Amino acid sequence: MKPTFDLQAHSLHSDGTLPPAKVVARAAADGIELLALTDHDTVSGVTEAREAAHTLGIRLSPAAEISSVDGTHEDLHICGYELDVEHPDLLAALEDWRGDRDRRITAMVGRLRELGFHIDDSPLEQRRQEGRPLGRPHLADCVLTHPANADRLAAEGITGRNDFFPRYIVPGAPGYVARETPTVKEAIDLIHHAGGVAIWAHPFWDVDSPEEVLATVARFAADAIDGVEAFYVTHTQEQTELLCDAAAARGMLTTGSTDFHSPDHERFGRMGGFELHGREPNLGPIGTAN
Repeated sequence: MKPTFDLQAHSLHSDGTLPPAKVVARAAADGIELLALTDHDTVSGVTEAREAAHTLGIRLSPAAEISSVDGTHEDLHICGYELDVEHPDLLAALEDWRGDRDRRITAMVGRLRELGFHIDDSPLEQRRQEGRPLGRPHLADCVLTHPANADRLAAEGITGRNDFFPRYIVPGAPGYVARETPTVKEAIDLIHHAGGVAIWAHPFWDVDSPEEVLATVARFAADAIDGVEAFYVTHTQEQTELLCDAAAARGMLTTGSTDFHSPDHERFGRMGGFELHGREPNLGPIGTAN
């Protein structure tokens, strides 16, 4: 049975391609009844999404996806749902953390140039001027679309982001610059301070070992996280069941998403594209405020 909720989606306010209203329209057309717009480190698209959701008759959880540091993991994601998107402390912290994103992207531009790539960074500057977060996908596009890089990219067998990322801009790659802030606990605490619910997003996307995932769930539970995204477009049935069992044992919530980015995305291109594998989600208060 296809899920009627999808609790991660991205708009052009972060690394998606559609305006928030069109993301909501896509969700409604795909039969989604409860949606969350989870742009990275920003809630700037929530008002538009909320208006569209009201018009189209679906529920929207005001949300954001916060990129966080946890030990050797430099990019774990914590989703905050049911946020007070006008909370001054939330807005100030997100602005500060977007500043760290900006610093890292600027440093990565320098590293990639040192590696011999040509980069026209005017699209990055335009996003800065518009107050939109910068991310590695935007940097990758600047490299991939520059005509002076075409021969080199072809010689290295790089045809798109999926090839470029692991070669140059993931942890350990020559163009990567590490995140410094916030920690997972800081993200959880901020979400709670803004009245929200904190969920560890796509655990098996970022951590391979089941043992490490279970240990991490236990640690995050000690930091008062509210749940895990057990249902995810790339999670296997075994991974989903493991997360559901671990969450149930601790009284934690279990959410799910397709992680929508754009209609033509090879992996994250359709709403409700994840499996429940016979398990029941536990969304708790998410979506109840509408």
